[in-house]
Amino acid sequence: MFVCHPDLTTDDAIGSGRVALVFEYDGACFHGWQYQKSGIPSVEGVLSRAVAKVANHPVELVCAGRTDAGVHASYQVVHFDTRSIRNIRSWVMGINTALPSSVSVHWAGNMADEFHARFSAHHRRYRYVIYNHPVRPGILRHQVSWNYRPLDAGAMHRAAQVLVGEHDFSSFRAAGCQSRTPNRNLHHITVTRHDDFLVIDVQANAFLHHMVRNIAGALMAVGCGKRPSSWIHDILGARNRTLAGVTAPPYGLYLVDVGYPSAFGVPASEPGPGFARPWFKSETQVSEIP
Repeated sequence: MFVCHPDLTTDDAIGSGRVALVFEYDGACFHGWQYQKSGIPSVEGVLSRAVAKVANHPVELVCAGRTDAGVHASYQVVHFDTRSIRNIRSWVMGINTALPSSVSVHWAGNMADEFHARFSAHHRRYRYVIYNHPVRPGILRHQVSWNYRPLDAGAMHRAAQVLVGEHDFSSFRAAGCQSRTPNRNLHHITVTRHDDFLVIDVQANAFLHHMVRNIAGALMAVGCGKRPSSWIHDILGARNRTLAGVTAPPYGLYLVDVGYPSAFGVPASEPGPGFARPWFKSETQVSEIP
């Protein structure tokens, strides 16, 4: 859950220009972010219809980053242009009334014309949550990934540090990735254990298609002892996707933060997912790796 408590009692006018929304969703209910002409449920499809209902005209949504089928977001940002004017309660509560329960808008605000949900962002942050237990989960089956083999979080963390910095991540991009360049600047990556759960926390300027899931799959191979720690360095340098192993399942992946210049006034996130947030009460705790 994104933690934000907007003042829904204010009558401040929002609209007649560019508007941004901050929201969350359970990706298990959708075939990814992008609208599907076939009618398959998508986050963009249900949100654009809900926004259009409140705005009283069709809208085109631009999101901070597209997510795949089954991938969640505890903090996602979109912008749209509108000629309509509503107060914040009308935007937030009105849109939520028209949305399925798996999507919830938490904030709406007027933005400068130059704001762009995708291109104005200077970082994205994901968390990949693994349930590490011999028996598969039931209640959290669509919220976490599952690995029955014992995983060494310390070994995974140490192996992952070679990925920090600007690199060619061709070994970790999907075959169908449409990005013009495989180069990305990875700001940090940590792997921590919290009882039966492991969390891979990774931030970069941007991500390639399947990049986080491919990194997670490779790190789990190291964590269970199938591969040595040096393997991550080797496959990064090889720049060959076929050498990097399996793509991890989507269910444990969450978009948890998108960073913008403070001048735009987008509220900061308290990275989720909600059930994992107590494990990260202090960001300094994240770096305390065994």
